[in-house]
Amino acid sequence: MPPADPHGAGQRSPHPEPAPDQPGRTSAWRGRGRHRDRVPTVLALVAWIVLTCHSLVPNSVGRLGSLLETLLPWTGLAVPVLLSAAFLRRSVPAGVAVLLLGATWAAMFGPLLLGRQSDAGANLTVVTHNVGAANADPVGTARTLLAADPDLVALEEITDDTLPVYRKVLDHRLTYSVRVGTVALWSRYPVTASERVTIDPGWSRSLRARVQGPKGPLAVYVVHLPSVRVGVSGFATARRDHVLTALDHAVGQERQQKVLLMGDLNGATTDRALAPLNSRLTSVQDEAGRGFGFSWPAAFPVARIDHILTRGVTPTDAWTLPATGSDHRPVAAKLKA
Repeated sequence: MPPADPHGAGQRSPHPEPAPDQPGRTSAWRGRGRHRDRVPTVLALVAWIVLTCHSLVPNSVGRLGSLLETLLPWTGLAVPVLLSAAFLRRSVPAGVAVLLLGATWAAMFGPLLLGRQSDAGANLTVVTHNVGAANADPVGTARTLLAADPDLVALEEITDDTLPVYRKVLDHRLTYSVRVGTVALWSRYPVTASERVTIDPGWSRSLRARVQGPKGPLAVYVVHLPSVRVGVSGFATARRDHVLTALDHAVGQERQQKVLLMGDLNGATTDRALAPLNSRLTSVQDEAGRGFGFSWPAAFPVARIDHILTRGVTPTDAWTLPATGSDHRPVAAKLKA
């Protein structure tokens, strides 16, 4: 056996010298970092494309276009999340892409958040509410509606059991009323005529009434369109869309100059399916409201599917009332009629 080296030669040092730089490994890590930096940029650009080109998303597969447009305002949530990611990574391209997304969203939806008009000159206050057939507190619901001091109240999902309850509360303030199936209208002004609007054969949940308003007659429609569902096959809207087409035709035939349509349309005004009706009538929320006016579900509203639409009258204010025993929230508006 060779003699031991007195200076420790041939033995491992307890403190090994640092390994030399490894350019290949360092470059790989830098490459991964750049890839991660591109993620917020790409996501912001994808969100921007969705926001600006939503009309190009086809409805042929699962009605995905309508579903996207119903939830379109929620794309704004991507802005603070992606902006934070861009800031943390100090990525200029990501920051620019997020600012582009934010500016586009603000241009589309900013006016809703700011509001547009005041209630000066309003002479008619209207409320519509899907009260819910399973509503356990119809008395409290009716009182919530009356707190808005309305001249017209339109209700959907009225049942034979709850109708007397609503009448008992509402009739004291709104002495004229009409009911057709599961929809009803109460009015402070005389209802001179009423009829069922046959847009959904087999169902009786739409009416037209002629109301002698403060400055002349109005044609008032109260409508409850078929429900839609989101499932494995997509956004099921076929029946609603069919009835919506019939409703649009009925409104198109209306000869009365002043028209008011209220009810649960089971669709947002951003949904392309409502475009024909939107071309004939004006959404009070879009015209005079502040905020998105989401009405469903009541616990945490994510979409505005309950509407007040007008023609020949001027919306001056629009808002959402407090939650009731229904799964919808009531919506209200002031009009200059």
